Amino acid sequence: MAGKKIVCRCNDVTVEEVEALIDSGVTDIEEIKRLLRVGMGPCQGRTCIPIVLSILARKTGKKQEEIPLPKARVPTRPVRVEVIVGGDDE
Repeated sequence: MAGKKIVCRCNDVTVEEVEALIDSGVTDIEEIKRLLRVGMGPCQGRTCIPIVLSILARKTGKKQEEIPLPKARVPTRPVRVEVIVGGDDE
């Protein structure tokens, strides 16, 4: 990935991928999140979501404040840490 600008380090998503998706007509942050998995890595979007919002604002001509943030989704039932890190088969 030499020379590529990374937006999401967790899922290795580039600026070019985000821009291509926006250019194809996808301008909803929720849809971008689902399609590229930005904001779904270990950092939960702390790094990439502000960058994606900036790109989206620039490409659509909107202000960042006008673009709603993606919704946070908690697990439907509590999950033990051991399950998340792979130490339990439950």
